[in-house]
Amino acid sequence: MSQDEKWMIKYNEVIDFIETNKKNPSKHRIEEHLLLNFIKHNRKLLNKGEMKEERKSLFLELLDLIEQNKRLNQYQ
Repeated sequence: MSQDEKWMIKYNEVIDFIETNKKNPSKHRIEEHLLLNFIKHNRKLLNKGEMKEERKSLFLELLDLIEQNKRLNQYQ
């Protein structure tokens, strides 16, 4: 299995998680930690400009989905 195939599998897992649970992966839940690490690592690559071009558009769509499901502060 190539790195691109592994990346797409993890990408689809994150998308499915967000669409199923209507929330982003949490740093406080162990079972969601790998999904969160995938997002954080790829965000760092994107900011450094080291992300592959074919992954960039997919990841930007994922960031939009994350922004839509962002948790709001209930005390504001």
